[in-house]
Amino acid sequence: MAEVTILSWNVNGLRSIYNKGSFDWVIREKPDIMCLQETKAIEEQLPVELKKVDGYHSYFSSAERKGYSGVATYTRDKPSSVSTGFGIQRFDNEGRILVTHYDSFILFNIYFPNGKASPERLQYKMDFYNAFLLYVNTFREAGKNIVICGDINTAHNEIDLARPRENSKISGFLPEERAWIDKFIANGYVDTFRMFNQEPGQYTWWDLKSGARERNVGWRIDYFFVNSGFAEGVKASFIMPQVMGSDHCPVGIKLSFNQTAD
Repeated sequence: MAEVTILSWNVNGLRSIYNKGSFDWVIREKPDIMCLQETKAIEEQLPVELKKVDGYHSYFSSAERKGYSGVATYTRDKPSSVSTGFGIQRFDNEGRILVTHYDSFILFNIYFPNGKASPERLQYKMDFYNAFLLYVNTFREAGKNIVICGDINTAHNEIDLARPRENSKISGFLPEERAWIDKFIANGYVDTFRMFNQEPGQYTWWDLKSGARERNVGWRIDYFFVNSGFAEGVKASFIMPQVMGSDHCPVGIKLSFNQTAD
């Protein structure tokens, strides 16, 4: 049996958390895999300490637009292959996708779009959701085990945000966004956090401008999902609100599994 700890964190700027000293937490925590979203940098802009972390292989996917979006994966075991898109240019050029293939599972580190800016961006978000589902299903249908992490940018149910009624017409809690998560789960994926914790008040993002974190007026929009056949290998799934440095906090998962996929 193999045991793996994976952490995921929307850092709201990789250079920002590095300058604050918050990246030191990643080094101290020593996860087997660390997935970061909203890195806001191309690889050439990063200091060497962020590109070459002792004991890890590092991979980056950056947006064509500078200072925007971006994801990074740091992994102790070298993946057998790495890809940075769905093969659809309008999604791939925003640097939101990093897929790392291992013997026992495929890991999707995804920074899903935010739909608040305009009706056009909301449609882009929904299109991205649908393209992602089609893409990930091709691997599951091929018999692969799937782990998905990242900033989904939608709270699924009323329990997943502090003020559901006030936000029912805001992107991030719109009926069509929530319905997509229902559809995603119906396709055979499991929200791992709710396997272990059914309590309210469990959030991963807070509006910094209003001091919402101190009052825990937040949203749970960062997730780990696995395919249902892999759920028995999930031994823990958790939120780490004590970790500062971003408007999001990290989330994590512990897996125990046979070395090869079913």
